[in-house]
Amino acid sequence: MVNSEYVLRAATADEHDRFYGLFAAAMMFESTPTDLDRELFEPERALVAVDGDQLVGTAKAMTRDLSVPGAVVSAAHVTAVGVRPTHRRQGILSGLMRRQLTDVPEALAVLWASEAGIYGRFGYAPAAWGVSYEVDLRTVRPHPVSGGRVEEVLAEDAPAQLAPLLKELQAKRPGVSGRSEQVWRKQLQDKPEHRGGRTPRQILVHRDEAGAVDGYALWRGKMNWGPTGPANEVTVEELVALEPTAYHALWRHLLTLDLAAKLAYSHAAVDEPLQQLVSNPVALNRRLTESLWVRLTDVPRALAQRRYAVATDVVIEVTDDLIKANNGRFHLTGDTQQAMCEPTDSAPDLSLSVNELSAAYLGGRALSEFAATGRVTESTPGALATTTAAFSWPTAPQSLEVF
Repeated sequence: MVNSEYVLRAATADEHDRFYGLFAAAMMFESTPTDLDRELFEPERALVAVDGDQLVGTAKAMTRDLSVPGAVVSAAHVTAVGVRPTHRRQGILSGLMRRQLTDVPEALAVLWASEAGIYGRFGYAPAAWGVSYEVDLRTVRPHPVSGGRVEEVLAEDAPAQLAPLLKELQAKRPGVSGRSEQVWRKQLQDKPEHRGGRTPRQILVHRDEAGAVDGYALWRGKMNWGPTGPANEVTVEELVALEPTAYHALWRHLLTLDLAAKLAYSHAAVDEPLQQLVSNPVALNRRLTESLWVRLTDVPRALAQRRYAVATDVVIEVTDDLIKANNGRFHLTGDTQQAMCEPTDSAPDLSLSVNELSAAYLGGRALSEFAATGRVTESTPGALATTTAAFSWPTAPQSLEVF
């Protein structure tokens, strides 16, 4: 429990700079808020812990949408969780998390975990894996490609061209966060102090034979010199391509930049097709990491919002230590076109906690994974196999940004 000396409340609009100053201090980076940051601030969705006249804890939820299997839904995007160093280990973070999860109107909340050991206590679970690449460009050998062209665009012209592509990606792949016009402006900000010694952001688009934009890539370079000459470094920040030719052409451009020796990309999907475009995939140097964490805040509504790879008709018994309404048995029916989920008194086919349900929600982790350790139990023979298949999805979830 949070210390009764501290007050938890919503922030006010004029507390933006103090809010971010505290969060920046907790995360050990310098805070330089802009007018756009203040414009994006939603004080009614930002919680603060107060000790006298001092802010000692922060947490906020952003209003954004998220692609889930077969749909795009509202999801609370949780970020800016921090506690003043002098007030650690006093229950402030726990108080903020519990208050936030019981307040959010969306049926699910998502976040990137700075410390993986924290958020499982509040019902969150990693629901998407990310793949990081550190590519040896001198040995990667990309295959040739033809069709369309790659060109650069200016930052001020980019949102109008890039935003429709991201929206189309949401229709194809779970885990992708939507962006408003303001969020796009924030995403494309390019402050020199945030470049880490790298070049200004380069924005590439691919145009098909008819001239339509069907892919884009954001990247930076950094000059480096090795014992044998130039060994520059390429950092890919984001790549979205709707057609195979666009995907191939953008990656070939990035993998063959002159004077470059290394390429890094941190937001690839588990089923990223890049390995198919090179003759020696081992040179991609892939590393698996956790990316997006999910927490269902309204179990029946969340389960009804997504779609299912095969027809399902199952009673799921859920336990939730934090949100009482999530405790109980729910009758789920659904397929690729529709879904319904309602409370029921029927005997359960499967039993699990909200953590396991959250982990499987985006289709990237199998319910059977958790059955192997007893965290999902089967009461009706065959229910685990059929429900695992239903919760799966043809494309792996992918989160393109740390928000």
